Amino acid sequence: MAIVELTIIPIGTTSTSLSAYVANMQEVLAQTKEPISYQMTPMSTIIEGELDDLFKVISRLHELPFQNGAQRVSTSIKIDDRRDQPSSMQQKMKSVETKLGL
Repeated sequence: MAIVELTIIPIGTTSTSLSAYVANMQEVLAQTKEPISYQMTPMSTIIEGELDDLFKVISRLHELPFQNGAQRVSTSIKIDDRRDQPSSMQQKMKSVETKLGL
């Protein structure tokens, strides 16, 4: 299972606000057929699942701003693909919390 941090920035829009684009992406994530988990953060979205599924979802998300009027889109992707043991968003957070004594 891979974990991907995804930031999609529409460029060439009529407003500096991006919340409508973010909301649209969250709606698409909620309806995706691929077996993924996701979490919105203030600066990006984290998605986890099988890498092939994640690439399909990322491709659709990258296209959304174009479909909503953006003339240019900048997408940044960071992938954590651990194969020596199972990994998840929850497991990564729990590991740090354990080390903090929480």
